[in-house]
Amino acid sequence: MLVSRKIAGTFFLGGGIAFTLGSLVYPSMLGVQKVSSAPDRIIARPATGPLTEADRDFVVEMRAAGLWEYPVGQMAVQKGTTKAVRVAGEHLIAGHGALDAVCRGVAGELGITLPNQPSPQQQGFVAQLGAATGKQFDTDMATLVRATQGQILSTIASVRTTTKNSLIRALADKTNDTVMDHIAIVEKTGLVDFDKALSRSADPSGLPAQDTTPPPPVAGQTQVVLPPPAKSTVPSGAVGGK
Repeated sequence: MLVSRKIAGTFFLGGGIAFTLGSLVYPSMLGVQKVSSAPDRIIARPATGPLTEADRDFVVEMRAAGLWEYPVGQMAVQKGTTKAVRVAGEHLIAGHGALDAVCRGVAGELGITLPNQPSPQQQGFVAQLGAATGKQFDTDMATLVRATQGQILSTIASVRTTTKNSLIRALADKTNDTVMDHIAIVEKTGLVDFDKALSRSADPSGLPAQDTTPPPPVAGQTQVVLPPPAKSTVPSGAVGGK
């Protein structure tokens, strides 16, 4: 079963930041072009199966998710006040380090340009958590990660059940395993504010596309890599390993 838990949809963090994983318009070439949303439109026919706009957007979204959750994991390891929070940080780092390698591989095979920065909204998440300290950081981190993973699960489920591309299916499976691990590990901190995490699950809309779309990389810019930790204490099976 793809999704095995009841999860949150949206988190509203002070300052009016609402999490949205809507359809991104992110073409295979450099740059972002605003076109009408057509998630079922086939944009390429590689040997691994037809590639739709939704498939392409999924790869970009998963890359962007790692670009903000990975540094949040580093924050949790560095300034978490409990062992459980620091362990959650280790899982975020290990999970997104492994997932990033798969995501970059899939993008390379399918000719999809990946961002080197998360969206402005996601950059706001990092800034908010970067400014938080002590128990406030612990609680905000656990609640935000728990809530945003719910939106990602919805995206995974939609793409996994509709894609005809085998590489996208494999990425969706890997992402699902990683996200479920992250949900479980932040819940184990005992710090998730479930009321906040669940309060805005009905409608995540409201932000303009430029806030939720990661910027394309600068031409000639070296691709950012999220390296797995050299000595990880996280079991491989906990982050999607078999």
